[in-house]
Amino acid sequence: MIVVTGAAGFIASVVVGFLNQNGFNDLILVDDFSKKEKEPNFIKKKYTKLVERTDFIDWFEANHDGIDFVIHLGARTDTTVFDYTILEQLNVVYSKAIWNSCAKYAIPLIYASSAATYGLGEFGYEDNHDIVEKLKPLNPYGVSKNEFDKWVLKQSKQPPFWAGLKFFNVYGPNEFHKGRMASVIMHAYKQIVEKGQVQLFRSHRPDYEDGKQLRDFIYVKDVANVILFLMLKKPKSGIYNLGTGKARTFLSLVESTFHAMNQTPIIVFVDTPIDIRDKYQYFTEANITKLLAAGYDKAFTTLEEGVSDYVKNYLEKQQCF
Repeated sequence: MIVVTGAAGFIASVVVGFLNQNGFNDLILVDDFSKKEKEPNFIKKKYTKLVERTDFIDWFEANHDGIDFVIHLGARTDTTVFDYTILEQLNVVYSKAIWNSCAKYAIPLIYASSAATYGLGEFGYEDNHDIVEKLKPLNPYGVSKNEFDKWVLKQSKQPPFWAGLKFFNVYGPNEFHKGRMASVIMHAYKQIVEKGQVQLFRSHRPDYEDGKQLRDFIYVKDVANVILFLMLKKPKSGIYNLGTGKARTFLSLVESTFHAMNQTPIIVFVDTPIDIRDKYQYFTEANITKLLAAGYDKAFTTLEEGVSDYVKNYLEKQQCF
């Protein structure tokens, strides 16, 4: 059995579908399944059992003999939540319980970290364990993810294989329920449909032109590919960056969305909201040397290819993966 937590959410539900496509159907899906708006993400997937998140740790203890791997992607991901105690419970305390069970019963583990741990990038974007203690995340979400990474690196008792994945800007199908936290592509698509134009944040720094802020955008299908690779190969345990290694501008991303919809780009720049302006990352780019050295050799989907697939096969058709 393979356990996938957060299975009704964005990334994890795509991972479940990808596992199904690759012949893995004996899956235990863990989440808060009371949220009906997430139901389309998992209802048609193949799995053995649904386990409520609040019941999972006890269930794990009772059923560990049959578990071959845990993919822990469940998390509270809202970067606008500023009460750290809310994030700590799920992103740190709950994750520690899963780690401890995997270590106790020798079960391999992949868990979700985040590029939000890098803050303004003062120490670069290299998945070097030596800098984890120094990192300065810009919001409580990033802090919670970094606190767990810091804790993990201090553990003498570990799963037989583990990987913490620092997701960069993931986009793609199955994020319709995320509201404000959905990718810029989904917001852009909605704005184009409703108004024929897209609003982008104006730059508030002289070294960046409007719309030229840079992020490492990675298609969610590539994320699923990497997770399957790590699950099957089990290279050296550690924290791995998961991005494409190539930063692109928000302008390119929005223009690609317009082109996928066969429309002429009309972009309006607006001020970045005050509540996030001082926490806004102007540049992120994953150093993926470690992942490539581990043997991952598949080409990443280009931004243009990913946006086109997402828009034409999922957003326009209102389909889940």
